[in-house]
Amino acid sequence: MCLHVAQAPRNEHLNMGLLPLCLIFLFLSVSSGEISNSVGVNYGQLGNNLPSPEQSVKLVKSLGAKRVKIYDANPGILDAFKDTNIQVSVMVPNDLIINISNSQKLADSWVESNVVPFYPKTKIRFLLVGNEVISSPPKEIWPRIVPAMRKIRNSLKTHSLNKIKVSTSMAMDLLESTFPPSNGTFRSDIADPIVKPLLQFLNRTKSFYFLDVYPYFTWATNPKTINLDYALFESRNITYTDPDSRLTYTNLFDQLVDSVVFAMKRLGYPDVRIFIAETGWPNAGDIDQIGCNIYNAATYNRNVVKKLTAKPAIGTPARPGWVIPSLIFALYNENQKPGPGTERHFGLLYPNGSYVYGIDLSGKTPDSDFQPLPKPDNNEPYKGKIWCLAAKGANATALSAALSYACSQGNKTCDPIQPGKQCFKPDSLYWHASYAFSSYWSQFKKAGGSCYFNGVATQTAKDPSFGRCKFPSVTL
Repeated sequence: MCLHVAQAPRNEHLNMGLLPLCLIFLFLSVSSGEISNSVGVNYGQLGNNLPSPEQSVKLVKSLGAKRVKIYDANPGILDAFKDTNIQVSVMVPNDLIINISNSQKLADSWVESNVVPFYPKTKIRFLLVGNEVISSPPKEIWPRIVPAMRKIRNSLKTHSLNKIKVSTSMAMDLLESTFPPSNGTFRSDIADPIVKPLLQFLNRTKSFYFLDVYPYFTWATNPKTINLDYALFESRNITYTDPDSRLTYTNLFDQLVDSVVFAMKRLGYPDVRIFIAETGWPNAGDIDQIGCNIYNAATYNRNVVKKLTAKPAIGTPARPGWVIPSLIFALYNENQKPGPGTERHFGLLYPNGSYVYGIDLSGKTPDSDFQPLPKPDNNEPYKGKIWCLAAKGANATALSAALSYACSQGNKTCDPIQPGKQCFKPDSLYWHASYAFSSYWSQFKKAGGSCYFNGVATQTAKDPSFGRCKFPSVTL
């Protein structure tokens, strides 16, 4: 017989009043592992020099990680995590979403090929349908996310894989307003047609809203307005009180997360749980990128781990005491990630497996046990000239293709490296590419152009000009 409780205490956001006592214990036993506050790590694979999956599993364990997320369903990685008791999140690639949304048969086939052979020996707990899909085109995929999620969930139920939750990861750019947190609002173009059905699905299936949140980028775009210590969880006397909610904040992370909480509430879903799918701080970057260094990365990641693993759970001002499952980005510095230099420097580990800085994702190791950190040298914006050169040792074929691209853009980008002109050097692909890259970047940086060129370019503060040949530069 089950005893009834007239008014049981609240556990997170579930009101247990009038529930049979045996059902309460059942709920707690089923949910405890699912909503554990353990911290994990994102295992990206965009590098040509990364350790094997087997070695990576050992490194994940050494970090104290209890969860891992991969950005596909790599069978070698899933095999390597068998019998480790580490929770694994796998992902349906973005380019399959439309086809899966239109075909239950394809959804069944994907689950049968990428989940069934590994479960339960590999502890797959989440299946994410796409990664930051709404952050980039094509827009045609956006409304197909939830239909694809439904079909994937149907496939899991068909195979009695009921412990695996379905979701999708989203970045902060889904919000048109994040400040103050109580004004958090999803973008008007996606709020009703896309986000609302997503929240309805997550609420109905008791899944999580997977959120990528990076205080680094918010601070780096507003370093004069936002105090760095506030972004690093280091502020001792800096607080912000939301004028509408009257909630007081002591760090930027909580502000950003709560802006999503209020945005969900605005759409009628105040209780959908949040899972931090990615957070972290870059340990290095380009010359023109501020605050990306080992000191800040270690400080942020150590502090966010302390917060997220605290017992009892801290939660956020809008959700005090709520458990927030989380994953730090990323396991490795990945040398083939496109974009600014920071993108290739979020790793806790170098590709050779050594630590970038000491860290324990279990949150049990005191900071005093770690080696001293190097002092930061780029917490203020760089002021001066920067050039974009070909990277030493770059592949000649790739360099030639990048040179051709740069010369095809802009106004007379490569005129000075034509035969007979002041910057022409016979048989010097390196110098011609370097001039072209600098010329291109000086013209297009303000419009979003980067000094990357598929990984064959790098920034320098040393003027490469020679003789009558003057290289164009970017001035900060």
